[in-house]
Amino acid sequence: MPTLDHKPQPLMIAYGRGHLPLLMPPEAEVTTIRKRALPKLPDKAAAIYRALEAEPIGSPPLSVLAEGRSSACILICDITRPVPNRLFLRPMIETMVAAGIPLDRVTVLVATGLHRPNLGEELAELVGDPWVLAEVRIENHYARDEAGLVDLGRTATRGTPIKLNRHFVEADLRIATGLVEPHFMAGWSGGRKVIAPGVAGHETIRTFHSARFMEDPLAVQCNLIGNPLHEEQLEIVRTVGECYALNTVLDEDRDLVCVTFGEIIASHAAAVDFVASSTRVPVGRRFKTVVTSSAGYPLDKTYYQTIKGMVTPLDILEPGGTLIMASECSEGFGSDEFRAAQQRLVDLGPERFLATLMAKTLAEVDEWQTEMQLKSLRLGRVELYTTGLDEDDRAITGVNIVTNIDRAIEEAMSRVGDPAIAVIPEGPYVIPYA
Repeated sequence: MPTLDHKPQPLMIAYGRGHLPLLMPPEAEVTTIRKRALPKLPDKAAAIYRALEAEPIGSPPLSVLAEGRSSACILICDITRPVPNRLFLRPMIETMVAAGIPLDRVTVLVATGLHRPNLGEELAELVGDPWVLAEVRIENHYARDEAGLVDLGRTATRGTPIKLNRHFVEADLRIATGLVEPHFMAGWSGGRKVIAPGVAGHETIRTFHSARFMEDPLAVQCNLIGNPLHEEQLEIVRTVGECYALNTVLDEDRDLVCVTFGEIIASHAAAVDFVASSTRVPVGRRFKTVVTSSAGYPLDKTYYQTIKGMVTPLDILEPGGTLIMASECSEGFGSDEFRAAQQRLVDLGPERFLATLMAKTLAEVDEWQTEMQLKSLRLGRVELYTTGLDEDDRAITGVNIVTNIDRAIEEAMSRVGDPAIAVIPEGPYVIPYA
């Protein structure tokens, strides 16, 4: 007679390149929050062809756009975004070349913002196509290289300096590519965001990340209406002139479920319309204990990126509750500038640290992520489970470190006296709201 195993099965949340099991206490009342499942594309290559040639949005097909052009620049996101570049870069480039653009006049530009460059094996992983890597010019954007930037003045609305990468500005055909997902400041990633801050100069980026933008109540995930960052990005795109975009949407398995191409603003809006209803998940209540992830690799490579996952679930966290974050941090902490900002946070405390930011026109590099962390610290207790940070790193996270996530969940339940727990396996790719 078979033996029945009545042991509770663990929940799995995204962690590194795999998953982390969570074994809940027997008395736990668990609400698991996931995106609404979207139908997978049966033929990804055919879907990309349709987007580029048969169903472009607000523009002619790519083959027509490329006619008579002397050069092209294609922006791709850096390694922090799991964009399926391997699926579309070669078809795009071959279409351009067939239309008459010389192959040696096509540049693929990695939109690093102020992140480090992607080189070597990491660049090969990012591009995902050996032919593109071997045959096409690939460059990283360097936001602090003034010689590599073109000054286009300032925005009329808020005076943001507009300095952008020369390869992109001076190309005859300009195309941004990216992933449309919730972004905790700009509303949604992709489209215009790949240009600014993606290939913007450091002054542009540091203006975007100053307190006057980041403390604006409309600069939040999934909101474009009245969002000052989004409005500035649109003005910058219009200043540049003719731009196009290929936008992708992925499901929880990182499979392509939507691709749009066309005029940059219109094609991005179409992708946002597609994904918004599945990503924003109504929950109907708040919880005193919330467990979430940093969405796994590549978003949980550093503690810097981890903070995104600390902000996106705040609408369902009861004030004074506990937010437990799991993030591998396989690459460690982040930049030296971010480390310095975190040290100031620990030394000054949240209130004094924020006071130092409010008077600045330009934020210091990477201190904006520390500022975003304040939003979760103001609301409740934040705990971090990680296997990738050393003791020095852990000391300046500004949050409580836990070494056993199952025990941390049990202790959080006991501390608040409530068995109800919300679990968000895919972290910041899911936006729950009460």
